[in-house]
Amino acid sequence: MTQPAIAEGLLAWNPGSGLTRGLAADTRLLAADSWLLRDGLVRGFDRHRERFERACADCGAPPHTQLVDFWRHMTAALPRTGTWFPRVELVRGSLQLRLLLRHAPELAPEVRVWAAGQPDPRTVPRRKGPDLDALARVRQRAAGQGAEEAVLIAASGLVLEGSSSSLVWWEDDTLCSAPRRLPLLPGVTLGLIEERAARTGIRLAQCERTLEELEGREVWLVNALHGIRPVVAWEGRPMEAGPAVRAPEWRKWLEDIMEPLPTD
Repeated sequence: MTQPAIAEGLLAWNPGSGLTRGLAADTRLLAADSWLLRDGLVRGFDRHRERFERACADCGAPPHTQLVDFWRHMTAALPRTGTWFPRVELVRGSLQLRLLLRHAPELAPEVRVWAAGQPDPRTVPRRKGPDLDALARVRQRAAGQGAEEAVLIAASGLVLEGSSSSLVWWEDDTLCSAPRRLPLLPGVTLGLIEERAARTGIRLAQCERTLEELEGREVWLVNALHGIRPVVAWEGRPMEAGPAVRAPEWRKWLEDIMEPLPTD
């Protein structure tokens, strides 16, 4: 029986021996997924599993039976105390499945965004993993401008999403996001938010917008780690951020839907 881990590090999985401490000999990822884990509670865990399985299937490996066994061992190894940001990985070349255990960074209730409009650097935008290094470099450039995030822009000038977050905004009482035909990562947290909106009678719309058209609106960057972060400042462009009127209530709802990890 796999015991919960208590320290950061990389755990490599093999069908015969399960998870063992490993070295990051190859950091080139074909697929990855990550989530916030706080004292054994997680949000949308099954959705992360399904997205990771789809990503692995896109790569043609490994067999689904191995993915099922890996996920079971991985879940059992996750810590039940503390605040963590674990990542599951499928590595290029060896096609090895791994679990990277990391303590979560400090969580932010809001975000400043570099509004220079970064061209999308991703090669596989609908699959998390292959482009993580390129996106990290975008965030490093944003940090140099006093921001924590950057907005990716399509060649047409339309907004896509953040470098590590889905992008949503409010137009009057309508919750908006970029059209799904654009190169977007299927966001787990975005899906949870949109389902709640539909369930409670809030109108949803997929809208083509330039960055300038978001000025003065309530804009959120949403992801599994931070949940909902309202944009409080646009850096690098003379744009005003809109007031975060709706964000506090929605942030509380996201906290309330965290559930215990499965035990089997």
